[in-house]
Amino acid sequence: MTIALVANLLTSILCAAVLVQSVRMARSLNQVKDGDLPLMVAALDKATGEARGVLSEMKRTLGADCAQHARQVERARELRDELELITGIGNAAAERILGAVKLANADRDEGGADAVDGGGVAAILAAVGDTGTDDAAADDAPVVRAEAA
Repeated sequence: MTIALVANLLTSILCAAVLVQSVRMARSLNQVKDGDLPLMVAALDKATGEARGVLSEMKRTLGADCAQHARQVERARELRDELELITGIGNAAAERILGAVKLANADRDEGGADAVDGGGVAAILAAVGDTGTDDAAADDAPVVRAEAA
């Protein structure tokens, strides 16, 4: 056998395989064409329309909900800042009261009972920093952060 004969036989075999595959593909295309392709396309079109409707509804809902949550988060941050300020003022007042009590106890230990009745109250008020108005004391109070337990 020559090379030309082998090449011709191999080409014939490959051509036959291509013909078989072409017949099979033609049958498959005919089945799709004759089948429910128009119904399938209509169903896909309907499903696509419904999906678009659902997506637009989700966008609308998420847009409203996100804006509402953002407002709530901002309000919560404002409340947190206010609570930090109130806690700081409370801690500062507690420190002043504690210092006044320590001062009063020291005066009592040094001077006896007369110091508490006479000059003890003035010393406590001076230590607390009472100026007659609560706002002035709160404005001068150093901010001390409360520690979480």
